Amino acid sequence: MGPGAFFFIWVGAGISLAEVLAGGFLAPAGLLMGTAANLLGHFLGNTFLTLGGVVGTDHGIPSMVSVRPSFGVRGSYLAAVLNVIQLVGWTAVMLVVAARALNTLSSQICGFSGYLTWVVVMGAATTAWAWAGRKGWGWLGPIVSGLLLVLTLYVGYRILSTRGLGDLQAANGGGGMSLGYATDLVIAMPLSWLPLVADYSRFGRGAKGWFFGSWIGYFVSSFLMYALGLISALAAGTADVVGILIRLGIGAVALVIVAFSTITTAFLDVYSTAVSTQNLFPRLPERHLILAAGFIGTLVAAIFPIERYESFLLFIGGVFVPLFGIVLSDYFLVRRRKLLVQELFKHGGAYWYVHGVNPHAMIAWVIGVVTYYACTENGLSIGASIPSLIAAGLIYVLGMIRRASRLSAPTDGAVT
Repeated sequence: MGPGAFFFIWVGAGISLAEVLAGGFLAPAGLLMGTAANLLGHFLGNTFLTLGGVVGTDHGIPSMVSVRPSFGVRGSYLAAVLNVIQLVGWTAVMLVVAARALNTLSSQICGFSGYLTWVVVMGAATTAWAWAGRKGWGWLGPIVSGLLLVLTLYVGYRILSTRGLGDLQAANGGGGMSLGYATDLVIAMPLSWLPLVADYSRFGRGAKGWFFGSWIGYFVSSFLMYALGLISALAAGTADVVGILIRLGIGAVALVIVAFSTITTAFLDVYSTAVSTQNLFPRLPERHLILAAGFIGTLVAAIFPIERYESFLLFIGGVFVPLFGIVLSDYFLVRRRKLLVQELFKHGGAYWYVHGVNPHAMIAWVIGVVTYYACTENGLSIGASIPSLIAAGLIYVLGMIRRASRLSAPTDGAVT
């Protein structure tokens, strides 16, 4: 797959009502600070996201396998379990948001009301898209994602035409949220894709094409979604863009956007749930796991507490930001983009690993998670994502350097 294919995959991934909802959380920061956080958060988050995919392109391995060199084969199992849990959660979030919106739209347009019906329909459609595989994504993605991008720009124009930018800023001058916290809410979205990004980048023809195609694609769509949520919340006091579009008389456009954007986003979660499960049970067939992942995500959608969505975003950041701070530091700084086959498949790994687990990585991960939540609780002005990522990566690198120096130090009587 080339950069164009990845551009449209990540355009489709970024266009979703869940991202609009997340953008609405920025409203207390005001228009100017909220937009600044949107730009800064996506610049930083997208860069880490696409760097996380480079290892997949370089070596043709999925995300949870890319964790093995730094954490050990068995150490990667914990990451895989947590990833499966959060991916099922993301699938459920997408389906809940879509089913509620589609139910509202169908009630207004044709008088049909059936929330659970929409959950099942969207769950089945999402699973089918994941089942199509990369050959299907190659031609479906550009058509559907291109359409969604055009419709999103049109929706943004219609909403902005009702209120000028000056009126939006006057509606909420900011001050209710710090720039660091607002940026964290933005960074959490692209970083939430880190645990699955290599599942797709492994199909890339080259790291450079993957990097720029995906970076630009996700930046364009996700930035627009956050901006749409922000201006909707400031203009109408709510990020319920579906209700706004109904009042503007373009409910049919909203129905198309909701349906297809859910499929192009949630299929990534369904597919990667299957791939992450294979890190634990490699003999299970991928397509059987796709069906199971789609079924479980659809089932959970009926009971997922969408009202706690903001906390869910922060939880994801707190666990996976430091984890991939370690993975990226190990791959780019310690290993200089070189991996050995035995590091990917042998339980022992390096001989200082304990039962296939690198204790240095585990300690750095725990410290990174603690750093994240400590920064969140204390309201650190620069947020929590970057400090926790740097802390975990730095502690890991220093630990590995110290380990290497101790192994290379001569002992009494030793020949060097």
